[in-house]
Amino acid sequence: MATTAAQPAYRRLLETGELAERARLALARLADCDLCARYCRVDRRQGIAGAVCRTGRLAVVSSHGPHHGEESCLSGWQGSGTIFFSWCNLRCLYCQNSDISWEGEGRPVAAEELAALMLDLERQGCHNINLVSPSHVVAQFLEALVLAADHGLRLPIVYNSGGYDSPQALALLDGVIDIYMPDLKYDDEAVARRLSKVPDYVAVNRAAIREMHRQVGDLVIDAKGLARRGLLVRHLVLPGGLAGTQGAMEFLARAISPQTYVNIMGQYRPCYRAHEIDDIDRRPSMAELADAVRAAQAAGLQRLDGLGARMA
Repeated sequence: MATTAAQPAYRRLLETGELAERARLALARLADCDLCARYCRVDRRQGIAGAVCRTGRLAVVSSHGPHHGEESCLSGWQGSGTIFFSWCNLRCLYCQNSDISWEGEGRPVAAEELAALMLDLERQGCHNINLVSPSHVVAQFLEALVLAADHGLRLPIVYNSGGYDSPQALALLDGVIDIYMPDLKYDDEAVARRLSKVPDYVAVNRAAIREMHRQVGDLVIDAKGLARRGLLVRHLVLPGGLAGTQGAMEFLARAISPQTYVNIMGQYRPCYRAHEIDDIDRRPSMAELADAVRAAQAAGLQRLDGLGARMA
């Protein structure tokens, strides 16, 4: 599914003033925060006590720069312009970036600096702005995007989340985000509670993916092989079938689209506190990885990346 390059979605909202209004509305919601599906209802303008994300008025950024290890349609030949946000609204016991997501390594950045980071990534030639773990900083991102767009930013925005996103946040992002890239981590609520300490992940995640697809549709890739707009779903294979790959793939094929672009990821390794749980204290076997790919194929999914592309 190829197309030519087009203007990023948010440029239209900038021209009408709607982008600034979205930022204003999002910042107001920080007073009784419902900008992720944790619904902490904390006044994050005043502090972080009670907030699962431990993030207050300012976003915390760990790093930014061109990333060449993303999907090829994002990394291209000049890199995906990643901005890694510190902290997270999930508590995955096997987190591979625990220094960032659990310990908050990074520094607070005001809107002006966050906008400058986006513009710097554009100057470096990156193909897109890739927001990594942005679910808890939607307001801060929108505030900065207004400034960056005013200064000429024209790169597509990739919303690279753990998939635990609230409908309130997604409504604010409608017409702003070009490429949604959520995780689909689990097909079983009990497993999600056990491994990521999160309630109702499956229900929230599926509702979020439905809404993301409603907004942007199936992934569109241009003639140069770069993603321009649409949905790209990531699914990490866990040992022992704990990710519920079969059910997850059937959901995508039947409830979203058989043309959903899915990256089946096989790089799981025991990290952080995974050694405390026997079930996840090992890598998936080759047989388990092959089973995951077969599950996607059997579900009727036709656009597979990662393991799905290599093992097809």
